[in-house]
Amino acid sequence: MLELTDRHYRYFARLLTKRTLLYTEMVTTGAILHNKPEKFLEYNEVEHPVALQLAGCNPKDLAQCAKIGEDFGYDEINLNCGCPSERVQSGSFGACLMREANLVAECVAAMQSAVKIPVSVKTRIGIDKDDSWEFFLNFVEKINCKYIIVHARKAWLKGLSPKENRTVPPLNYETVFKLKEMHSDWKIVLNGGVKNLDEAKAILKKADGVMIGRAACETPWILANADSEIYGEKLDAKSRDEILEKFLPYAKLQIEKGVPPSFLRKPLMGLFHGMPGAKKYRESISTLSFR
Repeated sequence: MLELTDRHYRYFARLLTKRTLLYTEMVTTGAILHNKPEKFLEYNEVEHPVALQLAGCNPKDLAQCAKIGEDFGYDEINLNCGCPSERVQSGSFGACLMREANLVAECVAAMQSAVKIPVSVKTRIGIDKDDSWEFFLNFVEKINCKYIIVHARKAWLKGLSPKENRTVPPLNYETVFKLKEMHSDWKIVLNGGVKNLDEAKAILKKADGVMIGRAACETPWILANADSEIYGEKLDAKSRDEILEKFLPYAKLQIEKGVPPSFLRKPLMGLFHGMPGAKKYRESISTLSFR
């Protein structure tokens, strides 16, 4: 998620959960190939396991970027075929690739040949009026990738903003569950509308994984029990105060390196969501710089 799941958020998330797989912001192949890769791929070692999410449509470029990502130490390479923004469409990336199954298959094959780490594809269940089960199934079967992350909504390429595309098209989890039933040997991860771990645990009875997006940023405390409730690990008790105290030395170091304080404040905004005084807390962080 652009400007949300950056390296500062991912460091913060690691204070809450050690086992959850984290994803980078979507990075275009052009950004990596035409700049110093570390500008976009730098991360902290504590972030592992962490996946690099790429946007592109040129098999050769995607293969090269996948290899660069592997060399940087990323644990997975993900190809985004689900983002509906007009900026992404203008580069023939994202959700519009659902109409280019043969091209996506070439991209996936090139990436798989270039790296030894897992390659996944993130997609929607349809685009515009191409939202039938047959259309979706044809796409996922043709691209020849057995690791699929499905945002269980279709995308409207015209007429809806990216924000509206996250809420207006109705969720259809059954399409994802049906895909898993048909391809039990595939790794199928469901994304879309999941707000807490209880919902995630229910979905995990029918899918291999759950991707939590906006809720993980807006209400990050839901991740605090992920390692124990999802992975069965016994962990030391945490408190929001403890997480905040652990993040501050990192924030101080980054600010000394020239990172704007606003980048460091953003991950913390939802930490006390739902708690007494949360509004005052957010106002304080919004108006004060770190000391």
